[in-house]
Amino acid sequence: MRSRRTKGFHTLAEINVTPFVDVMLVLLVIFMITAPLLVQGIEVNLPRAAAKPITPEEDKLVMTIRKDRQIFLEKQEIPYSSLVEKLKAIYAQRSNKDLFLKADREVPYGYVVEVLAEARKAGLDRVGMITQPPEK
Repeated sequence: MRSRRTKGFHTLAEINVTPFVDVMLVLLVIFMITAPLLVQGIEVNLPRAAAKPITPEEDKLVMTIRKDRQIFLEKQEIPYSSLVEKLKAIYAQRSNKDLFLKADREVPYGYVVEVLAEARKAGLDRVGMITQPPEK
């Protein structure tokens, strides 16, 4: 008996990657469409500064001041007149009394200081400023 190898047949050891590439392209399109939807928040034009990056943790509160002087705690709009009461209520249940502040670069400095003074009245220990890294 003669074996198949002697007749010129050889084992084919190739992997067809076309289905793999198709799946990866579909996943890429899905992630490209859904990624912008996952990033939600309040649009502000942050000032640029060279500083060590701070990653906000889950238990830290982010306060945002838009250029039209609207104040948001996380994503909920808070009137300036009730800011102290709202912050006191939030921080009464928390041991960590840190606050991150995102203020639009067009908000007057005096208004930011007024808001920070109101936050101090609520008993905040520390305030961190969120900025964008400088352009290169």
